[in-house]
Amino acid sequence: MQNTCLTFYFSVSYLSFCFSVYTILSKVHSDRNVYPSAGVLFVHVLEREYFKGEFPPYPKPGEISNDPITFNTNLMGYPDRPGWLRYIQRTPYSDGVLYGSPTIENVGKPTIIEITAYNRRTFETARHNLIINIMSAEGIHNSFPSQLDFPLPYQAEFFIKNMNVEEMLASEVLGDFLGAVKNVWQPERLNAINITSALDRGGRVPLPINDMKEGVYVMVGADVPFSSCLREVENPQNQLRCSQEMEPVITCDKKFRTQFSIDWCKISLVDKTKQVSTYQDVIRGEGILPDGGEYKPPPDTLKSRDYYSDFLITLAVPSAVALVLFLILAYIMCCRREGVEKRNMQTPDIQLVHHSAIQKSTKELREMSKNREIAWPLSTLPVFHPVTGEIVPPLHTDSYDNTSMPLMQTQQQVPLHKGTGIS
Repeated sequence: MQNTCLTFYFSVSYLSFCFSVYTILSKVHSDRNVYPSAGVLFVHVLEREYFKGEFPPYPKPGEISNDPITFNTNLMGYPDRPGWLRYIQRTPYSDGVLYGSPTIENVGKPTIIEITAYNRRTFETARHNLIINIMSAEGIHNSFPSQLDFPLPYQAEFFIKNMNVEEMLASEVLGDFLGAVKNVWQPERLNAINITSALDRGGRVPLPINDMKEGVYVMVGADVPFSSCLREVENPQNQLRCSQEMEPVITCDKKFRTQFSIDWCKISLVDKTKQVSTYQDVIRGEGILPDGGEYKPPPDTLKSRDYYSDFLITLAVPSAVALVLFLILAYIMCCRREGVEKRNMQTPDIQLVHHSAIQKSTKELREMSKNREIAWPLSTLPVFHPVTGEIVPPLHTDSYDNTSMPLMQTQQQVPLHKGTGIS
């Protein structure tokens, strides 16, 4: 009984493991093949509903699963997509769109695009591969055998102001636009070649008011020349109105205006049949250079060069110049002095006496500052009484503290003798 239970347990575990491996392989190796045509617009929608089955449902049964899902696309083995392929997804709750116009160079080469879906709620991922097998356009070799680069030689690019790129990529909207163009152009074959957002052409992000759109450029191609209505943009009157930022007068505008607001001043008409090829065949020569004489390689033993003279010249010339400048400066500073005697002879005597007195007083004051205990200088003591004219004795003895006494004596401090008649 115990062996039977163990066998059943291991069987269930093995089946669970096989189922999980199968689930992982199905998530990683689920491939889808598409077959776009070169020179024709390719649109592939990454539907969120298709990837929801790869992620577990909500914990509560019965609730509608609306997980935010984002996508990452890249060429297998590379970090980005091919140059002709673009991707857009506005919000995690909207579908992603791969779009672009394959080129002739990629015909017959399978392009594998890795699509990784991210569940922003559970942080799980699922990977699918999109194999793009680019085919040649229909009738390219029959209708235009000499024009392999452009199966539809007449191409017109319209700028639609009231659309975003993801709105224009919708099949019903793009079909309505091609139907309006077909009514105006009346071609036998008409295809959308490319769609580009105005932001990729240097346009500005619109303000989030009045439901403003970014604008989108739509290029279409046909096999017949342009109609007279499309040619009306090229007449001088409409060109003048466009230069003045005015709307040109186009007779067929009413066929678009009900759904599409076209800026006719930005329409571009390209006729590939009139373009001159700039390719030039390379004229290859014989590969022999013109004769420039016999080549003489340098000898094996080079003659040694003496750098002693160069070294002397490098040092001697600046040193000689510096020495001359030093001698000139020394002569000016030392040999051109007039001397004290000549200065005194040219100075008046009274100015010399005044200068000598100032120097003497300055010297005396400096000596006093060294020792404040010495007697006051005679130049600061009153010698005669201001009234009687008698000699006044010193006001203090040698031991008197004279540090707090002012330098100059005032007349009120002078003692007055009796009998002078002054009260």
